[in-house]
Amino acid sequence: MSQATESSPADHVSTPAPLWATVVKWAAIALVVIAALWLSTRLAAEGYGLYIVLVAMVVMAVLVVYATRRSVPAKYLLPGLLLLLGLQIWPIVMTVSTAFTNYGDGHAISKEETISAIVRSSVKEVPGSPRYRLSVAVPEGSDAATGEPAFLLTAPDGTFKVGTKDGLKDLSPSGVEKTSTGKITKAPGYRILTAREVNARKELAQFAVPTPDGGGIKASGLSEAFEGKATVTYDAATDTLKDSSTGKVYVARNATWAPQDGQGQSFPQGWKENVGLKNFQTILTDPTIRAGFLKIFVWNIAFALGSVLSTFVLGMMLALLFNDERLKGKGVYRALLVLPYAIPGFVTALLWASMFNAEFGLVNSVTHLGVDWLGDPWAAKAAILITNLWLGFPYMFLICTGALQSIPSDVREAAKIDGASPLRTLRSIIMPLLLVAVGPLLIASFAFNFNNFTLIFLLTGGGPFEAANTSIGSTDLLITYAFRLAFSGVSPNYGLAAAVSIFIFFLVALMSYSGFRRTKGLEEVN
Repeated sequence: MSQATESSPADHVSTPAPLWATVVKWAAIALVVIAALWLSTRLAAEGYGLYIVLVAMVVMAVLVVYATRRSVPAKYLLPGLLLLLGLQIWPIVMTVSTAFTNYGDGHAISKEETISAIVRSSVKEVPGSPRYRLSVAVPEGSDAATGEPAFLLTAPDGTFKVGTKDGLKDLSPSGVEKTSTGKITKAPGYRILTAREVNARKELAQFAVPTPDGGGIKASGLSEAFEGKATVTYDAATDTLKDSSTGKVYVARNATWAPQDGQGQSFPQGWKENVGLKNFQTILTDPTIRAGFLKIFVWNIAFALGSVLSTFVLGMMLALLFNDERLKGKGVYRALLVLPYAIPGFVTALLWASMFNAEFGLVNSVTHLGVDWLGDPWAAKAAILITNLWLGFPYMFLICTGALQSIPSDVREAAKIDGASPLRTLRSIIMPLLLVAVGPLLIASFAFNFNNFTLIFLLTGGGPFEAANTSIGSTDLLITYAFRLAFSGVSPNYGLAAAVSIFIFFLVALMSYSGFRRTKGLEEVN
């Protein structure tokens, strides 16, 4: 008769961690806290209060999870959860929020910042205004191309001042070095920009340091600045801008400052604001966008389906061939077939683009066809499908090979004994069992090709384009069209591109959901 053994309290005592592991753990926690403090300081300087709260919540979660010996599962889940929030959830939230705004080129700042920028850029020199020796700088540690600009000034009386978008203040002479003419060459906390770096920043031509009397200090060349008066003033009571040099009054209209009388140009500076469902309405009602959207959508479906079917059929046929025991040298052949999959996709796309060149490409040189592969709409579509077949069949070959090897050999033997032909065995036995394994992967491949930005962008750039409409190409996918709306053209519109991205998400989600429901029926095969 067996007896149950009782565990002693000593059995439940966990082994203490080695000293080095404890040191590494607390060093890592301290590093996270230090990094969070540094990041919070930078965020506070930029005025991002909400992001400081998020950083504080992350640090608290790290301390609660890793500073104690409890919550062991959370120690493994927290990194994945943070990456999920940062790389998946947060971009989705930002995309959705952007889709309801007019955010884009010329509409990236607030209305108040727009007013300030217009007033500062209107500063003109007046007779008798003081002149300063100028050096353009950025805060030490900032990038020369994106750092907040600062004017390091030497006043006529020899005192040093620093001017930013927030105003003018005194600069301590301690540690400041200057030339014999008074131009500052070194100042603690600042990096002096070179002439080339200053010329590369076009916005500095309109930059002005605001002064208490409503004027501003603007650069005059690379080494001098003048204090002038703003010709444009803002009236908060009527919410208008007035240009004293021309007498024109500007009113807020469509998130821009437009002439009240409708005559003349608006100010180029606009502001970001909520536009509700306007971007979605534009996609559905604008004749040009709607026609182009439907045209692109049809090609998008054809491209994704054609890519999946062609790569699957070729990969499956090769897998069936290599599954035959009579074939010799399988290892060498498999290595050669997988080579296209091992080469980066962007390299392959560029190589095929050169091979499809109408005049010097390898394809026309070998076949003597003389086809303008990348200049004719239908030929460009065929070139894309051929290139994607080359890129995609090794993946399908690999997964079909694994699925075929998992099918029991006695099933095929039974079919052979029952008198089934090889074609009937393939259709009625091998294919259903194969699709059980690869069905979900085919749906994933469809979703990937539906948004295959890299291939289209590198091979055809979405073209060829019609002369009447250069915004929509013959081989554009919805994702490349959204990219062109966001980053190309005269006035990129990030809000409209974000709305297109939401449409893409729901289209792919609906088609994938329908596909997964159909693959559930294949489970009955097992």
